[in-house]
Amino acid sequence: MTIYNPEVFASFPGLANDFHSAQPYKHIVIDGLFDDHFLRQVAGEFYPLDDPRWSRFHNANEEKLVVSNSEQHLPPTVKTFLRELNAEPFLKQLTALTGIEGLIPDPYLGGAGMHCIPRGGRLAIHADFNIHPLMRVDRRLNLLVYLNEHWQESYGGHLELWDRAMQHCVRRILPIFNRTVLFLTDDFSFHGHPDPLNCPEQHARKSIAMYYYTNSRPLSELQTVADHGTLFQERPHEQRPVSPPPSVAERLLATSNHCEAVSDRQHKSTPVIARLKRALRWK
Repeated sequence: MTIYNPEVFASFPGLANDFHSAQPYKHIVIDGLFDDHFLRQVAGEFYPLDDPRWSRFHNANEEKLVVSNSEQHLPPTVKTFLRELNAEPFLKQLTALTGIEGLIPDPYLGGAGMHCIPRGGRLAIHADFNIHPLMRVDRRLNLLVYLNEHWQESYGGHLELWDRAMQHCVRRILPIFNRTVLFLTDDFSFHGHPDPLNCPEQHARKSIAMYYYTNSRPLSELQTVADHGTLFQERPHEQRPVSPPPSVAERLLATSNHCEAVSDRQHKSTPVIARLKRALRWK
């Protein structure tokens, strides 16, 4: 089975300059990378919006459906696709394009897999979690493959790329069918689709998300050497409610939890100090 458009796939090394010079951070948009017929099969296997196999996120920052963290609930063609995206030929082409050596795929699909946003859904601007929870390696690249045929500009759902100061959206990318977006994932790669989708009820914003890792990263990509989850951001016109200060009891509990976390990290395979030492090698 051929899942790639061979000419586009072979062009990866020639796209390196575009990737490295892109603003507000390293990224590339590639149209027509995959075989249209194969991608239609992938899109056709997405579950109905009310299917219980979706994990549902509904909070102030996100409204989305996800099937991730395991191959267990993936349909067969989707599973084949994700395995191809984790395989050696694709990893080598990613290295040729990005210059990042030693890319590590994620067989556990931590946060990756099938993503689906229904009408009214959104994902606030954010930077992603930085350490794989099981493999304890550094997240370096995001790959998004959009599956939305006949997607209209008026539907919204653009992937927005924001500058480090969170003052300007530098690029908006419409999530049309067979469009792939690859971007550097660090503590400053702020992105999302923050406005509610305006698509018809029978439509949804479908995508495949894959993440790639290395065993350490440059210090320039870090706000902190500590592990962190998703770092949600405010756009200039947004003002979130200010939480009341924590009570004494809450502060004591937080201190206790922090001490336990520090103790636990001392026993993990890649503690914070080890990560810092590895990052220094990238300077």
